[in-house]
Amino acid sequence: MVMTVLVNPKALGDHRARDFKMLVDGKWEAGSSQPIERIAPSHGVVVSRFPAGSKADAERAILAARKAFDHGPWPRMTASERSAVLLKAAGLITARAEELAFLDAIEAGKPISQVRGEIAGSVDIWRYAAALARDLHGESYNTLGDGTLGVVLREAIGVVSIITPWNFPFLIVGQKLPFALAAGCTTAVKPSELTSGSTLVLGEILQEAGVPDGVVNIVTGTGPEVGAIMTSHPAVDMISFTGSTGVGKLTMTNAAQTLKKVSLELGGKNPQIVFPDADLDAFIDAAVFGAYFNAGECCNAGSRLILHKNIASNVVRRVVELAKDVKVGDPLDPTTQVGAIITPQHLEKIAGYVAGATSSGAQVAHGGDKLDLGMGQYMAPTILEAVTPSMAVAREEVFGPVLSVLTFETTAEAIEIANAIDYGLSAGVWSRDFDTCLTVGRRVRAGTVWMNTFMDGASELPFGGYKQSGLGRELGRRAVEDYTETKTFNMHIGSRTNWWMPQREKLA
Repeated sequence: MVMTVLVNPKALGDHRARDFKMLVDGKWEAGSSQPIERIAPSHGVVVSRFPAGSKADAERAILAARKAFDHGPWPRMTASERSAVLLKAAGLITARAEELAFLDAIEAGKPISQVRGEIAGSVDIWRYAAALARDLHGESYNTLGDGTLGVVLREAIGVVSIITPWNFPFLIVGQKLPFALAAGCTTAVKPSELTSGSTLVLGEILQEAGVPDGVVNIVTGTGPEVGAIMTSHPAVDMISFTGSTGVGKLTMTNAAQTLKKVSLELGGKNPQIVFPDADLDAFIDAAVFGAYFNAGECCNAGSRLILHKNIASNVVRRVVELAKDVKVGDPLDPTTQVGAIITPQHLEKIAGYVAGATSSGAQVAHGGDKLDLGMGQYMAPTILEAVTPSMAVAREEVFGPVLSVLTFETTAEAIEIANAIDYGLSAGVWSRDFDTCLTVGRRVRAGTVWMNTFMDGASELPFGGYKQSGLGRELGRRAVEDYTETKTFNMHIGSRTNWWMPQREKLA
């Protein structure tokens, strides 16, 4: 049994498909091609239209950012001036929070209650970036002898291409853009062509907050048309990309032609390792949350349960019982916990992973089917047991509400299972013995390890992955530094006394 909230065709109210424009050098443009129509994955109707940006549009945006960086005021403002603009933007985001949440809910199929929390989290990130703008500093070395003074400057790296995915449209641009702006960079931003609405509204907000023309340019469109130029153009100094590992590899290939700095936040296949002495009441809730938050369309999803054999059957039974209470359905219903799947094609991909697992010997303990709620596309929260480490569902990123259960007997075996994949984004470990938690946490190769909790976060904590989960880190106190270069000043004091060539006598 799956608890469902039927889709209400009247939930959209008087909403009509909204026509957006893209932002280039301070001007809003409709584009010259047929617009991209976004069909709500929950309601099956067109809710937004975005300009289908071209390669020429992307290049104009990049050159506008280049001009703004080389000749404009933004990189030359004081840190306090940039900080004030970011703080004003945070306030304006708060003022338009409900509009932003509605756009993400209908374009991405995300539960409205969840998106409201994401918008609030994003506001906190903008405020944190504003604080870091004023903390950015270099170094000085007065210890190099009487004749030398060393100074290390931090300078904005330049033009940054920011490319964001469809699963957290507003939150993820908030993990990148405010830090780039805090450093003094200028940007060309490409949101997903499926969920561009909230990012375009952010462009309006930043203009109102006082960001100068050309500093933030937003071009909508597809990866081949817009993204390819943004990752290869010689006027771009850095790329910050969040998306699939496959596209991340292509991004690196493009960036290599001009040796751009690249920051990548990519896929994950994240384990939760559970020992017999764990607080199972707390874990059961975290297991369901970790697997089904954002319909599992989350790089951080806790999609693998690695359970000690002595507790596996009891834990699976309890996870199944709680999963039955998860409400799936209309994202605009405040009680919904799992919304729609982003596209029909992605729904088929998720269902294909389940079918492949069962044909290889896995068993469906809960769910396993697509759901018909009258309109849109939905997947039942699914639990697969008797999964082996070699199965695709245990190794590859399903990106849907599918939880795979594996078992272990020794700590070494649990760590081996956790690490035996290409990803290393995050992991969870559950035990009342903190020695066990620390031992596992230090040996699991992941960028974040949660101990007796899962998918908690804060603006102060860095986020990123090992292995094919990405390069670099976002958030944290060094987030602004990631968008800078260092420059060394080696200054000689007094007359120079060390000469390589003998000095000629002065002419009389």
